[in-house]
Amino acid sequence: MNSSVSALPLSTLSPANEALTLRLPSSLQLKQQLPLSNALTRQVADHRQAVRAILDGEDSRLLVIVGPCSIHDPQCALEYAGNLARLAAEVSDEMLLVMRAYVEKPRTTVGWKGLAYDPHLDGSDDMAAGLSLSRHLMREMIDMGLPVATELLQPMAAGYFDDLLSWVAIGARTTESQIHREMASGLGMPVGFKNGTDGGVTVASDAMRSAAHPHRHFGVDSQGHPAIIQTPGNPDTHLVLRGGHGGPNYDRDSVARINRDLHKLAIPARIMVDCSHANSGKDPLRQPAVFNDVLEQRLQGDRSLIGMMIESHLFEGCQPLGSALQYGVSITDGCLGWTGTEQLLRQAAGQLRTQRPERQPA
Repeated sequence: MNSSVSALPLSTLSPANEALTLRLPSSLQLKQQLPLSNALTRQVADHRQAVRAILDGEDSRLLVIVGPCSIHDPQCALEYAGNLARLAAEVSDEMLLVMRAYVEKPRTTVGWKGLAYDPHLDGSDDMAAGLSLSRHLMREMIDMGLPVATELLQPMAAGYFDDLLSWVAIGARTTESQIHREMASGLGMPVGFKNGTDGGVTVASDAMRSAAHPHRHFGVDSQGHPAIIQTPGNPDTHLVLRGGHGGPNYDRDSVARINRDLHKLAIPARIMVDCSHANSGKDPLRQPAVFNDVLEQRLQGDRSLIGMMIESHLFEGCQPLGSALQYGVSITDGCLGWTGTEQLLRQAAGQLRTQRPERQPA
């Protein structure tokens, strides 16, 4: 899909080592071009409330954020979303499945930064087209009945998608950022802060406490003007465990220790486990083992474990970005294939049905 909102060159600066500035549409302009209907706006509000109810213990279903490590191909993303929508309806009595629609990717050094940055996969960095395509795809997923989740990496991009999202992640590398904490304090949906890359949860705990408070901070309004942003504080944050340099942190002893730390800080004990990254040793095919271990802890009574995250695509593994790409295979981190994902979630729903007859109605 090509965007009809083009980037407008303001000036080419000289000498050659200075920046080239291109003007993007404001978030308001893009929302007006690709609006969300009243019915879908209500649906997003209902999905956000469903996530909150799980966080608050009012709904005992399992929250599962599942989907590609990153979206790079609109066709296979929508095919995956169609599969997930059908499965979500089938397991909705025990799980709330949320589509992972990641259009920004953090890079340790350099590399493809995601669909919002480089939608043509050729280094042209047509961000106007990327923002438009990303919003279009998320809107299509919502129209299938799915809640949508993403990681917000660039705060200036958040306004292009904030009305579409039911859940947001702040990544391990940005959880410590004051700018991201301020942004999270003004978001209208639940936010999961990942533990730092060292595997510790102190930084994420500080982030949750910061985001819960109101802030005034520098920002950009919906028309693209510099502004002072005043936020109300976000009470709907939680911790996402993704392991660290020392290895996994989803095991029983780690979860028990983290719960004690959260209790000391008067932070609600609501924990999601990212089954990928260091928790799986970066082996996507180990994600089911992580998922099942956490599920067993939950079935044995640990109510702090409110959900899991799975990196999953149509087909397993990953591939380098190149001219001939295999359909439905990640170009960033390796993913579990759809067949394995579907089997995993169906089996988990069956366990929850048979082993937890006391489950509260959704």
